[in-house]
Amino acid sequence: MEGCGDFVQCLLPDMSIKILSCLDDPADLIRVSAVSSSWRQFVIGNDLCKHLCLKRFPEISSVGNMIEVENMVVPVVSQPEKSTEWLCLERNHRVYAFLSRGLSNCMMKDCLIDAIHASSTDNYPEESILNTLKPGDRVERRASYWSSGGQSDPTVPETLTYKLISKLCLISEIHVQPFQAYFQFGFPIYSAKAVRFRVGHPNVKIDVESDNGHESVAAQARSFCDKIVWTYTSPEFPLVQENILQKFKLPEPVLCIGGILQVELLGRVQKQQLDGLYYICVSHVQVVGRPLLSAFDVEILDESRKCSLKYCPKERLLCESSNKSTEGESSSPPRFHRFRASLRGWEQMILNTLLGAGAGVVDDDSDDYDV
Repeated sequence: MEGCGDFVQCLLPDMSIKILSCLDDPADLIRVSAVSSSWRQFVIGNDLCKHLCLKRFPEISSVGNMIEVENMVVPVVSQPEKSTEWLCLERNHRVYAFLSRGLSNCMMKDCLIDAIHASSTDNYPEESILNTLKPGDRVERRASYWSSGGQSDPTVPETLTYKLISKLCLISEIHVQPFQAYFQFGFPIYSAKAVRFRVGHPNVKIDVESDNGHESVAAQARSFCDKIVWTYTSPEFPLVQENILQKFKLPEPVLCIGGILQVELLGRVQKQQLDGLYYICVSHVQVVGRPLLSAFDVEILDESRKCSLKYCPKERLLCESSNKSTEGESSSPPRFHRFRASLRGWEQMILNTLLGAGAGVVDDDSDDYDV
């Protein structure tokens, strides 16, 4: 850049930061850092990837400090030509770039993909937890809801455990709709008194199918739930005894690493006239958040919550190819594919840092890695 009017070297740092802060794509910042060594040092040294990530996703600010604090605590590989502080800055640079790219689907959506287990079910399969994945309380002219087993003690709680659409989701709201039994006298609403939510990850690698009522599968699901490490528990929210979708906004968005969410239903308010027992019935559960793009994945490495953030470009390319063939669009590669050569050095770097309590970035297929 010598003799070409390098504004980073000519202008005051604050002005250069203002100019580069106008960029709104993490890939652009990576391209900027590849222009020259001085630009790279400026981008990394001023945490520009972090600022861009927080500008696009302010909800992530609650974990931003933990990334940096843990970076300073966790030992880094010694490199004589680089200080420990600089290695941590480089690591932050890549973490925030990957998070910003991975969360760049940017639309809030329902993050539930499957139901794992209900603590009890009164009448399977008609009253299965799977019914709560469908909006509303009727499907094809039949009632659609989950019902707990009956209890004489109204304080007995229930839990509904779900799998999220991604192993890393930024969750902001959870919605629950109690069920009104329109086919019973008086149209009773079997609501809980309150709800509480937990997110976490399994501390063992195990695949569990949805609870399909078979005893062996239900036992496997219970065993799976016992092995979940819960990383966040929300406050209690009062549940109104009304047949409406009730929205519970978390005090601040929660970064769920591991893809497991549990709804705790606390207390019972409605007896069934037929048997005099208390029940809880739910017609629909919805989790509103921002999931990581499908090309990214999170692998929990151990019980300490240390994990790796992985990028799988082949999966993304397959998804894009499928979408384009469906829409009848051209199969030409996206614009940013043309920058592969200039970004190859950054793309192949492996980083080990803690996010929440740990996250690193790993390239599963460096030959096809694209930003």
